Amino acid sequence: MAVAYAQCFDPSGARYGIPTFPWKLAPDGFATRRQLRAQGLRPGGQPVAAQLMRRSRRRKAGVSVAFLYRVELALPVRPMTSRKWGALALAMLARRTCPECRLDAGYVIPPSLGMCVTCAYPEEQCAA
Repeated sequence: MAVAYAQCFDPSGARYGIPTFPWKLAPDGFATRRQLRAQGLRPGGQPVAAQLMRRSRRRKAGVSVAFLYRVELALPVRPMTSRKWGALALAMLARRTCPECRLDAGYVIPPSLGMCVTCAYPEEQCAA
């Protein structure tokens, strides 16, 4: 058994406090948040049931962790109400509106510029 695999395999939860499995080797009945969402489910307030772990050079701690939830305890996703859709539409409109010219740019204003491209580079628009 490889050392990396052995560090990430703790099905009893003695080492890490919760059952730990190597990456992509979780038993049936467990899913991450993204996997639950793809099935139209949400954790619904249940505690973390287990975790997936793999070694990572990018992370400061040296490992990447993904939490797992029980699929049978998951609840269906709440549907969007008309008020939520309206609030989302207004938020997206605010992200597309230029603070300088007050026009809808048709795209999300880049945070690096803070305004639409036309207002950020007016000299280039005159030359074209």
